[in-house]
Amino acid sequence: MENTFEHKMPNRDGYFGEYGGSFIPPQLQEIMDEISAAYDECRQDPAFKAELARLYKHFVGRPSPIFHAQNLSQKYGADIYLKREDLNHTGAHKINHCLGEALIAKKLGKKKLIAETGAGQHGVALATAAALVGLECDIYMGEVDIAKEHPNVVRMRILGANVIPATHGRKTLKEAVDAAFEAYLSDPHTQLYAIGSVVGPHPFPAMVRDFQSIIGNEARIQFQEMTNTLPNNLVACVGGGSNAMGLFSAFLEDDQVAIYGVEPSGRDLHSVGEHAATLTLGEPGVMHGFKSYMLTDKNGEPQEVYSVASGLDYPSVGPQHAYLKDSGRVNYGHINDQEAIDAFFELSRLEGIIPAIESAHAVAYAIKLAQLGEKGSILLNLSGRGDKDIDFVVENYGSDYGIETLV
Repeated sequence: MENTFEHKMPNRDGYFGEYGGSFIPPQLQEIMDEISAAYDECRQDPAFKAELARLYKHFVGRPSPIFHAQNLSQKYGADIYLKREDLNHTGAHKINHCLGEALIAKKLGKKKLIAETGAGQHGVALATAAALVGLECDIYMGEVDIAKEHPNVVRMRILGANVIPATHGRKTLKEAVDAAFEAYLSDPHTQLYAIGSVVGPHPFPAMVRDFQSIIGNEARIQFQEMTNTLPNNLVACVGGGSNAMGLFSAFLEDDQVAIYGVEPSGRDLHSVGEHAATLTLGEPGVMHGFKSYMLTDKNGEPQEVYSVASGLDYPSVGPQHAYLKDSGRVNYGHINDQEAIDAFFELSRLEGIIPAIESAHAVAYAIKLAQLGEKGSILLNLSGRGDKDIDFVVENYGSDYGIETLV
């Protein structure tokens, strides 16, 4: 299934309404303009699209299927469907845009791909893409997340990537982004910063969304083939927001489809540094080269954030999500750590599918919608698999679910 790349936003300056844009030094803006021009050329190039489609089909294993979770549906009284991005090569949706970014880097003559990663899924996907096209790869990852997501760190190293710890601040995703930006600024000419979500300066929020829109394009066709109608509800977790934009993009003009983005309320939604519910509690501001909602302290600096899901603990969010919140088209709710872990085990034990903790936030929200009385269909994006999380979950929550800590 070919990605159409057809979207009405952003405008030529990279704005979704008042959000987005490019707030970076002039010398870096020249590089961004070069990337933007290369992307505009690639998305109209039949050969580029054919190569990407070939890799999606024969390397990634697309299209990813939709699965009717009948046991979950029967228990909670709503028809719950899963878009199985966890079945992609590398185990998540991230490979969709990493392949596109790697091909663009190759076209631009870059020598190295660099990126940040939280849960490690973007890092694994980019290391995979770099190996495939023959580029070096540096992945910046918070020291805390390196310990927490050890299996993905090993995968990145096996694939030939350098995993570089971010050791300042909370040593998680925001700090990894800081470190990757600093490295990119030191040499933007031979490297491409392959941003891992629908964030950052223009063109990345649009470019990553466009590569990820294959999720929604497939799902729209698949769901109608399965049910002869569109889903009543869409659900996806939101950190930066790439998997969510990937699913939502194909349904935004279908007013009969309710759309829900799910943020992490962590340990405590009402305590600073204990959640990452940017759209729920944040305000517009500029960070990492773009304008969007962000969580800030009293000095206007990025607030400390937290989530049990390493891929969701970011103090800002993609600018298109900010626009969709203000417009009212997408409803943004939140799920706390315990609800996510409960859903992690619920899906594992009812359907035989172990989800990423990030994706478990979406599972929990779908269950909550059903418990609140939703009787229609719910299509959620199962954005990644939980292999990377099992040691952490068992060590920290296993005894609550009858599992002894692994030695």
